[in-house]
Amino acid sequence: MHTGKTVAFIMINTEIGAEEEILNKLREFENVNEAYIVYGIYDLVVKVEVENQDELRSVIMKIRKLERVRSTLTILTMEGFQK
Repeated sequence: MHTGKTVAFIMINTEIGAEEEILNKLREFENVNEAYIVYGIYDLVVKVEVENQDELRSVIMKIRKLERVRSTLTILTMEGFQK
């Protein structure tokens, strides 16, 4: 999985009923590779790949500024694999 990029998963909590609206807005984000509406405490899970921590901070702030986003939780990956 090591691509030289920083990979993070961002969990997003939205206002009720805003999941699809936010999902569609995330399609426009350059660093967002995958995004899913999920069940549970959070409403969406987003996978991002960035060059560095500053770029990650920028993506997180852009997501947090979206109207109807209530909160986020970022999980930074250490290592992993893809099949």
